Amino acid sequence: MTERTAATLSYVLGWLTGLIFFLTDNRPYVKFHAAQSIVTFAGLHVLQIIVARMFGYGFGFGFPAFGLRGLDLGIILYQGLGILWLVLWILLMVKASQGVRYKLPVVGEIAENLAGK
Repeated sequence: MTERTAATLSYVLGWLTGLIFFLTDNRPYVKFHAAQSIVTFAGLHVLQIIVARMFGYGFGFGFPAFGLRGLDLGIILYQGLGILWLVLWILLMVKASQGVRYKLPVVGEIAENLAGK
């Protein structure tokens, strides 16, 4: 499998495929994209869980102090994170398939450190 294909595939299932490629592929280009996939999508996953938990969206309970307006805000934040996930997923797969070492702000630096530059 080529580097570009492996790097692209490291984004396909978010942090899960990132973790698989991070642990199994030692090529620097693939390792960077796998690390960026892990940091980006695991981070977004954690944020979605926090929002869902705080506002009771998807879990059936939350902080009652937020009331119905809080539920509305929770839905907006949760869906916003989902849209951000989709946009980043497409962008990062396209860049990896083009052979571009595209670094997201903040996340890209963390990924470089994990991958060993």
